[in-house]
Amino acid sequence: MARAMIGRTVRRLRNERALSQQALATRLGISASYLNLIEHDQRAVTASLLIKLAETLRVDLRELSGSQERQLESGLREAFADPLLSGDAVPEEEIGTLAGGSPHAARAVLALYRAWRVAREDAGGIALPSGRRVMLPHEEARDLFDDRGNYFGILEEAAERIAETMGASAPAETNHAIAERLRGQHGVRVTVEALDGAMRRYDPATRGLVLSESLPRASRGFHMAFQLALLEARDAVETVLQAAAPSSPEAAMLIRIGLLNYVAGALLMPYAGFAAAALALRHDMEALAARFGVSFEQACHRLSTLQRPGARGVPFFFLRVDPAGNVSKCFSAAGFPFARYGGSCPRWVVHTAFASPGSVRVQVAELPDGVAYLCFARVVARPAQRWGEPQPVHVIAMGCALGNAVDVAYADGLDLDRAKVGIGLSCRLCDRPDCRSRAFPPLEHRLALDTLTAGATPFRFEPKRGKDA
Repeated sequence: MARAMIGRTVRRLRNERALSQQALATRLGISASYLNLIEHDQRAVTASLLIKLAETLRVDLRELSGSQERQLESGLREAFADPLLSGDAVPEEEIGTLAGGSPHAARAVLALYRAWRVAREDAGGIALPSGRRVMLPHEEARDLFDDRGNYFGILEEAAERIAETMGASAPAETNHAIAERLRGQHGVRVTVEALDGAMRRYDPATRGLVLSESLPRASRGFHMAFQLALLEARDAVETVLQAAAPSSPEAAMLIRIGLLNYVAGALLMPYAGFAAAALALRHDMEALAARFGVSFEQACHRLSTLQRPGARGVPFFFLRVDPAGNVSKCFSAAGFPFARYGGSCPRWVVHTAFASPGSVRVQVAELPDGVAYLCFARVVARPAQRWGEPQPVHVIAMGCALGNAVDVAYADGLDLDRAKVGIGLSCRLCDRPDCRSRAFPPLEHRLALDTLTAGATPFRFEPKRGKDA
């Protein structure tokens, strides 16, 4: 838990519940002045008071970790560091105050920044009746999953209702049970054939579901589960979609597909059984994937959704990135502050994992603010469509706060303090002066270059300038 963020989180939760400092202090059995010091991070929070706070504010202990504020701070820091804004540097304490004290205003600032970037880069291509879009469909979908912590209780319940009537008594029987459900309840006949450029094709007229012969077994099971979700969980999906109120048909379809994928994962890996197995196997993802007959990526993705109130698993972030550094999927239940624009740190295991395909790489990554995460990553490759075409290759990466490392097999044998590797969110936002992997100088520093000295790092720079510099 990042102590510096607890006060802001307590203040945000108190304001959301329309409680005065005096009212909350009375319920906690402390003075209003002491609560004021806590909210301004001038007093530590004891374990007993932390439990009281969680009970009084009716939140899970993990909600007091400050992950929401850290995400907002990361986004604001990235926005304010954009050189094209050409304004005075915004001090760290002001960024923290905005994220912690005025989260709605902080989100509005980020929304305006996204709109400005879209307009600047002319990336919007899709028009609303009122004019140009201010957010790309994939960003809108990503924001929905981020805002929900990548957990949807209504979809979990829908998947559990379907699973109860399928009759699969073990994970190994799930694929067969889904195929039988499709055939018996819906008259859907599943065949495996050669498909040109498609992985799955469903014809509502003939009730035929064709899966590509190039799909591995785990992927065939997932596509059958997706089809069953489409037929039996549509109402639950549309309920979530209606509440989200997407701004365009494209965003609505992206979100709908993401929600159906969620249900498919919940069918193949039921919440209670998967969460129990994850703890028993200490989050050894290859062993977990083998137990449920799914792929490494599917198991990792499912692990990032275990945030049911009262039965939460270890919060993990999930990331899928290609060799060019493009992020095609990410979820941050662990509160990891992903950079939304530009590349990420080349020192991060997410990128170094490409050098050792077939094995899981582990890293203790420490951010500039001192918060550290246990990260692990592995290369996954999909089959090429035809000879001569390169395989689609990605790295699947996950991570959790270092305090949860004791529950993760990948931490075994590591000296967690000595193994820390300093990383940044991205080169342009990182102040580390001794990084030899830096691709760009930090935006908020002046370069310090001369012809008489060749440094070990690509860029030498001066300390951050003040407002009068």
